[in-house]
Amino acid sequence: MTATLDHRSTAITTAPARAASPVPVGARSGPARTSPSRRERVRKGAPDIHVATPQLQLSSKPAALVLRTARLAGPVFRDEAAEQTALSVSTVNRQVGALLKAGLLRERADLAPAGAIGRPRLPFELNVADFLTLGIHIGYKVTSITTHDLYHRVVGAIQIETPVADTPADVLIAIGQSARRFLTRWTGRRVLWAGVALGGRVATGGLVDHPRLGWTAAPVGRVIAETVGLPVSVASHVEAMASAELVVNPEQKKSSFLYFYAREMVGTAFCVDGTVHTPAAGPPVIGHFPTGPTTLLDPAKTGQLEAAASDTGVVTAAQALGLRVVDIEGVHDSARNGDATARALLEERAEVLGRTVALIADIFNPDHIVLGGQAFTDFPATLPTVAKALKATSVVANRDVRVSHSGSTVQQQAAGAVSLDAIYADPLEALAVTA
Repeated sequence: MTATLDHRSTAITTAPARAASPVPVGARSGPARTSPSRRERVRKGAPDIHVATPQLQLSSKPAALVLRTARLAGPVFRDEAAEQTALSVSTVNRQVGALLKAGLLRERADLAPAGAIGRPRLPFELNVADFLTLGIHIGYKVTSITTHDLYHRVVGAIQIETPVADTPADVLIAIGQSARRFLTRWTGRRVLWAGVALGGRVATGGLVDHPRLGWTAAPVGRVIAETVGLPVSVASHVEAMASAELVVNPEQKKSSFLYFYAREMVGTAFCVDGTVHTPAAGPPVIGHFPTGPTTLLDPAKTGQLEAAASDTGVVTAAQALGLRVVDIEGVHDSARNGDATARALLEERAEVLGRTVALIADIFNPDHIVLGGQAFTDFPATLPTVAKALKATSVVANRDVRVSHSGSTVQQQAAGAVSLDAIYADPLEALAVTA
C-alpha cells in the first residue's frame, strides 16, 4: 500500500419555469431581484423556483470543455484550447465567443504576443471578478455556508450550529436566512447558483431523507431556493466530496476511485470514467457495518461502525472511560498532551476505519482510494494505523491510498462542487436559468 497526500489544488430540473433571479449582492434588505413575469407568478401564489439534481461528472459539452480548460490552464490561446479539448478551432472560437458574451470568460489583451501582424491573438481566462456561487453544507451539528468563485476556491466562509426547530422546513428557513445575510458581504458580485450538500438520501426535487436529523422527504431544494432566491442543486455530501476531487483533479477521469468519508457520519462514493456513481436508491449506507472486535470503542456493544467510530461515538467511549471531554477536539487535545487512553481510543478508531476501507475496496477494486473527513485529517498521527489495518485486511497487497486534498475544508469543498455543478456541466444553459 502506498499512502500519498494530494496537495493539488447537469441538471434535472424539477420545475419547468425559469429560476429565481440571482441574489443582488449588496442590498442588505428587501427581496431578491425579480423579473416582472416572476413577480406576476408570485402574486398568483406560484413562486418561481428551480431545483436541480447535480450530474457530478466531467461534462463533455463543448462549452463545458472550454470553460474547464480556462479554469485549469488559463490564460490560454484558442488554438491551445482546441488542442487540449480535442475540439476544432472553429468550435472553440464559437464557444469562447459565447462565453465571453455571457461574461464567464474574459480576454487578456495585455498578454497579446508582441509584434504580431494582423488580428492579435488574445488569450482568455475565467472571469472570477464578477461571479460567485453559494455553498451550504448541512451537518448533524454544524452547518457551513460558503461563497466560491469560478475556480471553486472558497471566497468566504462561516459556520453556524445546525438549527433545532419543530420541522425540517423551519430548520431550512433559518439556514437560508443565515446564508442570505452572509451574501450581503459581497458587493458588485453576481451570485449564480446555490448548492446544498448533506447526509442522507437525496431524491429528485431536492427531497431528503436524513435519519440522523429525523427528516423524511424534507423539501431542502424548494425551501432553500425560496429563501435565498437562487436556483439550487442538492446532493448527498459524500458524493459531492468525490465530485470535488474530480473538480481539482480531472485527470482522475482516466481511473476509478473509492471515496471514503468519516466524521460524524460514515459514507462512501465510487467514481469511474469521470462520473460519481449515484445509485437509484441513494448513496450506500454503511453506518451499520460491523466493526469487528473493539476494546475501548463502542461501550454499548452495538457492533456498528457509525456508533463506534463517529465523532460522537469516540466521545461517548472517552466519557465512559473517565475522560473529561465534551467533544472530539477534547479527545484530540488529550491525546496530544500525552493521555494514553485518548491516544489508544484514536488508534482503535483508525484500526476500525482501516479494516472497513479494506473490505469495501475489495468489493469495488478501485484504482485508488481517497480518504476524506476529519476522522482522518484532524489527527493525522493515526494514519499509519489506518494504513496498517487496511494492508492487513485487504486481499490486494499494495493499494494506492491518498488523503483528500481538501483536508479540514472537505465539507466546504463539497458544497462548492454542488453549487458549481450546473455551471461546469453546461455553463450557457446555467446562465439562461439564472437570467
